[in-house]
Amino acid sequence: MNAARITVNGKEAPISPAAPHTTALDFLRERGLTGTKEGCAEGECGACSVLVARPGVNKPTDWVAVNACLVPVAALDGQEIITSEGLATAGGPGEPPTLHPVQEEMAVRGGSQCGYCTPGFVCSMAAEYYRPGRCEHAPADPADSTEADGGVDGTDAEHGPNGFDLHALSGNLCRCTGYRPIRDAAFAVGAPTEEDPLAQRREQAPPSPVATEYIRDDSAFLRKSTLDETLELLRERPDAVVVAGSTDWGVEVNIRSRRANCVVAIDRLPELRELRVESDHIEIGAALTLTEIERRLGGDVPLLAELFPQFASRLIRNGATLGGNLGTGSPIGDSPPVLLALEASVVLAGVDGEREVPLAEYFTGYRQSVRRPGELIRSVRVPLPLSPVTAFHKIAKRRFDDISSVAVAFALDIEDGTVRKARIGLGGVAATPIRAFATEAALEGRPWTAETVGAAARVLRGEGTPMDDHRASSLYRSAMLGQSLLKLHAQTPEAAKS
Repeated sequence: MNAARITVNGKEAPISPAAPHTTALDFLRERGLTGTKEGCAEGECGACSVLVARPGVNKPTDWVAVNACLVPVAALDGQEIITSEGLATAGGPGEPPTLHPVQEEMAVRGGSQCGYCTPGFVCSMAAEYYRPGRCEHAPADPADSTEADGGVDGTDAEHGPNGFDLHALSGNLCRCTGYRPIRDAAFAVGAPTEEDPLAQRREQAPPSPVATEYIRDDSAFLRKSTLDETLELLRERPDAVVVAGSTDWGVEVNIRSRRANCVVAIDRLPELRELRVESDHIEIGAALTLTEIERRLGGDVPLLAELFPQFASRLIRNGATLGGNLGTGSPIGDSPPVLLALEASVVLAGVDGEREVPLAEYFTGYRQSVRRPGELIRSVRVPLPLSPVTAFHKIAKRRFDDISSVAVAFALDIEDGTVRKARIGLGGVAATPIRAFATEAALEGRPWTAETVGAAARVLRGEGTPMDDHRASSLYRSAMLGQSLLKLHAQTPEAAKS
């Protein structure tokens, strides 16, 4: 079956004859939509950004910006996308198109010089432009605001007076404009009008998931309708590569020229896209994107809320999933330390049933786990109640959109000035993400004082087996472990009095 189709800028197009590994970027460019550009081919520059109609959090549909260089075009079967060329409104006979408000502001405020990165910026800006709730506290005319150097109420330079969150552009790079004009353009856009067709589109449901069987030249991209069907397929095809957002596999395809005879997509399986808050735990579907989790939880899990802005970029978080981050087994993934500190467990599903495994027992070696062939991570369970003192410290070379050298997550219960429970997750200091069991023992039952924390920090420096590489030395990593605990104590002096 090669009937896979995609709607691009309102027009349906067949995916055939593209190979199953073909990225959405290459598919679009081959059809003359050259505004979508390749810069890095690994999701770090944003030159390839496009908009995809996805299930909304506050409206039926959200316009979500993703990296077209990472997503296989077959993964967009039955879906609807907008490129930079599709944002403008067509003019009448003989008239030029009317620029989209985001395009207009970028043009008049000097937000484009060479223009290579501009279409990607525009698509990422458009996704934020259409984010529901952005303009709730914005002035009627952003030009009336005098808070040019601040954000809403002048308190946050990364949020504009029009509610625009600059983190929406954290995955877009520009090498010649210098960002200030781009920031000016972002902070100048107003609210979408009632006549805006893309704003109106948010009120209708997104395209329903479709089963996909796209096969060419002995390579297949497959998507089943249910979890049971998918598990049966994986039993038949143990060689299959499982993908959700493709933020990891897409890099393998582009940079390392990896190819798979069979790719199985699980990102649209309804059984993997639930989020439930029960009396004793929170159940997070493994195929929910990090952005969806962030917006649905709304800060109710503070440690996750602290993680999300530091996890790659908004473009990556719009595709990346907890299931994917845990499934790859990387020792420097950002979510495992946080989930270890939260005492999370994973629910593994196979044809013979489900089993729940504490995350602290899930990893068995470098990129290895207890997950059996044919099993999928169905969900992540976070037990309740949550510890009140939490923090996530990510040590990297850049503030955002970077890989951790060290990641440390804390979750502590401190009562009457004494540490009753301590859970600490570490990343980047061993072949797997680990719990800092020795440091936890050094804290529990002791007063939350400088003396206790200093002694525990010395223990923490010895946790794991950090190595030297191009990101950091082993000595630096060890030092940062101890420093992170000292920092937590310095930031929570009131806990000693509670």
